[in-house]
Formats: sequence, structure tokens, C-alpha cells
Amino acid sequence: MTISRRDLIKFGVAAGTALSIPSVLRAQTTDARTVRMVKNGDLSVFDPTLTTANITADHGAAVYDTLFALDSKFMPQPQMIGKWGVSDDKMTYTFELRDGLGWHDGTPVTAADCVASIRRWAQVTPGGQLIMARTADISKKDDKTFTISLKEPLGLLINILADIATPCMFMMREKDANLPATEQVTANIGSGPFRFNHALAKPGASFTYDRNEKYLPRKEPSNGLAGGKIVNVDRVIWNNIADQQTAFAAVQAGEIDYLQSPPMDLLSEIESDPNLQLTILDKAGSDYVLRMNHLQKPFNNVKARQAMLHLIDQEAFLRVVSPDPKYSRTVTSIFGNETPVSNDENTGWFKKGGDPEKAKELLKEAGYAGEKVVVLQATNVSEYNNISQLLANTLRKIGVNAELAPSDWGGIVARRANKGPIEGGGWSIFVTDEADYSLGNPLTTSFLLANGDKGWFGWPKNDEFETLRAKWADVETLDERKALARGMQRVWWDFVGDVRLGQQASPILHRKALSGLIGIPNIRPMWNMQKAS
Repeated sequence: MTISRRDLIKFGVAAGTALSIPSVLRAQTTDARTVRMVKNGDLSVFDPTLTTANITADHGAAVYDTLFALDSKFMPQPQMIGKWGVSDDKMTYTFELRDGLGWHDGTPVTAADCVASIRRWAQVTPGGQLIMARTADISKKDDKTFTISLKEPLGLLINILADIATPCMFMMREKDANLPATEQVTANIGSGPFRFNHALAKPGASFTYDRNEKYLPRKEPSNGLAGGKIVNVDRVIWNNIADQQTAFAAVQAGEIDYLQSPPMDLLSEIESDPNLQLTILDKAGSDYVLRMNHLQKPFNNVKARQAMLHLIDQEAFLRVVSPDPKYSRTVTSIFGNETPVSNDENTGWFKKGGDPEKAKELLKEAGYAGEKVVVLQATNVSEYNNISQLLANTLRKIGVNAELAPSDWGGIVARRANKGPIEGGGWSIFVTDEADYSLGNPLTTSFLLANGDKGWFGWPKNDEFETLRAKWADVETLDERKALARGMQRVWWDFVGDVRLGQQASPILHRKALSGLIGIPNIRPMWNMQKAS
């Protein structure tokens, strides 16, 4: 017998629990000091420097700490830093760590740890690479103090250090940070407010985080990611439940406290449940992005990429992830909808319903000859799963030999790094998303790189765009940035670095007993939250 989502609600909590909730959850008892969460996807990469995956950034925010943090108004505030200063010529920055910082292994955090962490992070992030290009030296002065000496001015230095575009800059022990940025750190020993419980780690099933009793929070009130990171629970468990219906039933039954992606077609029913609450933690939401492999056929041809731009019916794609239109809208700017530099330059390609005939014409001009187009399909992230299936069907309707390659999100993260052809395990397209907020800063988001195989997955390359992007660090006014953004967007949509599928600000689902959730783009911190008994 197949039980639909609506039937599950009608049958009530008892039926939902008995029929849909895994036995491992049914065996658990509720505990006011333990929070159980279901995140988007599965945690397969534990090193927050190694990937842009948001679930790894959430892991990083729990286990590690940062030098600076953004408050609720997106202003950088000291976090691990006790005090800092800059020389009169703005070329030397001096940072002193605050008292009480210690690693989970019992050793103290030192300036040498921070220097090594900055250098490792800078190898793989756009903002870090900019810092290193303008830096003469990063060195420790003593155990608690280090300096960044510039060879060129960089007024945005502190903003870049605090930025939340993934990979974020988390501090690691020197011996971990000395590993190449392409080699995963697996120790999971940080100085953050939670300890990773290795003994209870069950890959594919659950991961456990325990309150770090020795963590010394800042004295300021919690404010965005800044201020005191007060942990009010003893343990947080991430349960990996790929099926939304099963996860929702577990929340209804009180076996799960937090579900990051609730079933969007059941929001009205959720709202009627007195024990459940929907909360939008990131008001601007995220923009869905279609990344194409620029290194391999057919998308190494600009005409084929332009075909994708004309093919997409954004409203159709948004309907499969967000049936209620109040949570979504179309997006035509590479800088998102809500950022100060969002604009309408070179957006004549956008057409309600898409333009499949134009897409077929462009594919013909590209010389497309029926080559297989592999669409990576993340089966355990419902939004990506639904979008990928619609995309494959849409491509087939215009004669593209589209093939889905299903796997969990961890498999996508691994395979998307393959630059080779389909025959060698490569790929053609994958779907992802980026916080609308982060798209407003081309210095730090990996999505707005066009530096070829040195850049982010898909590896778009355009020298004119990169020349314009390089100017961003030196313009001083918003009007100058707006003008620069228009020029960048004109170039981007000509060579089609990627394709946008729409913007969604979707709610998370939690039981009303869980409060104190922090709303910020990209990261879902676990401090500050409380669970009533």
C-alpha cells in the first residue's frame, strides 16, 4: 500500500510514526537537551576549506571558529580576535587573539595556527587569492599576535576575512592547516562551540555534535554570526533522512526537531499543526544555478550555452520546488535580486515560458550532433532532484540526448570535480544554488569566477570579465560598483558563464519547542537555540 503525504497527515501522528519513521528514530526518547535535525543532503566532506557545500559550512561553524564574523546587519565584528589595528599607511594589519581560546584536544590556539589557516584558505577562495596577491607577508609576532603586511592597499581586507561565501575562513590547528587545500582534513578538531563526536559518527545515517564545555564565548550578545556563541543544549544530532515524507512524519511525531527542507506542497497543512512552525531564516533566499561544463562538448561552444539560456522557463522550474509563488521569483541578474548591485543589463534573452525554438536554433548553430548530455541528479536533495528531472525532460523535448546520473549529494560533490569527458566519468550539467546575498560580492563568491580551469566547477573562462572583476576591490562608491556590475553582467550573459533558474526564499520547519534559531545566509548555526521540555 502506498501512503501519500496527504494521507499521512490525515492518518495522524500515530500512523506516520508507525509506517514511515525509521526504527532507529522510533527507539529514541525525546530529550530537551538534545536537538535532532535533518539537513539538506548528506555530510560527506568534513573539511570546510575543501568544498563550497553549505552542509560542510554548517559543520565548520559548529566545530571551528572564525577570526571575524558578520552581525545581523552584515557588518564584520571580531570573533576570535580580541583587538586589532592598522598602520597609518593602511599597509600593515595587526591582530591579537582574545583570551581563552583552546582546541578540542586541550592545546591553546596560537597565532601560528591562524597564519597557517589563512594561507590554506587563501589557496582555494577568490577573496583569499586576492588577499595573497596583495600581501607581502603573513606572520606571527608572538603566540597571540600576527600581522598581515600588504604590498598594495586593500581596504576591504576585514570584510573579506569575515565574509560568509563558502568556503568560509575557519581556523584550524597549524598541523591540519599545513595540509594542501586539496587534501581533506579529517581530524575534526576545532576550537568552536561544538565537538564532533567521532565515536557516534554513523556515515550515511547520523552525525553527533556535543557541546564544548570548555568553549569561552564572547561577552557581547548573539547578533547574526557575531557576539557570544552560547550553546543551550548538550547534543545535536544530524539524522540523514533522504525522503521528505519520512522526515516530515518524524517532525510531526516529535522524533525530529528541525527539517531544513519541508515538503513545499504541504505548507498549508503544516501551518495548521499547533506544534509546528515554518520560519524563513534567510529572507533573501538562494538563487538556483545551472552549471555547465565549459571544458567538454557540447557546452565548450558558446552557442550551446546560449541555447540553455533561452531554453529555461524559470517559472516552470520554480513550480517544481516551490508550488506557492509567494516563496519564489524569477531572477535575471548575475548579482541576484536583493543585492545593491542587481541590475537589468543585457537581459533581453529572458522570456516568460522560455524560447525552445530559439534554443534549438542555437544548438544547431553550435553543431550539436546528438552527443550525450549527462545531468547530475542529487536524489537526496529534493529541490535539486526535481529540477534535474524537469531539466532532462526539457532538453529531450528539443532533441538533446539527455541522461540523468542519479546519486546522493556526496556523489555529486565528488563527481563534479572531474574535468574529463563523459566517457571518463565526467559530466555536462549539475544544479546547485548560492545565497542571493553572496552573489552581491564578486570578490568572494566562487559563482562569479571566469578564470577557467583555475576556477569553480564548470570552469567558465572570459578574460574581459575577469579584468572587470579585478577592479571591484579598488572602487570606493556604490555608484562605481553599480556601473562595474552592469559591465560585468553584459559580458557574462554574452558568454553565458552559467544559467539562473530562479530565486527561492523557502522556510525551514521546526517544532515550536525549538527556538532561538539564527537567520543568516549560507550558514545555519547551532548555538543560541533552545529546546523547551
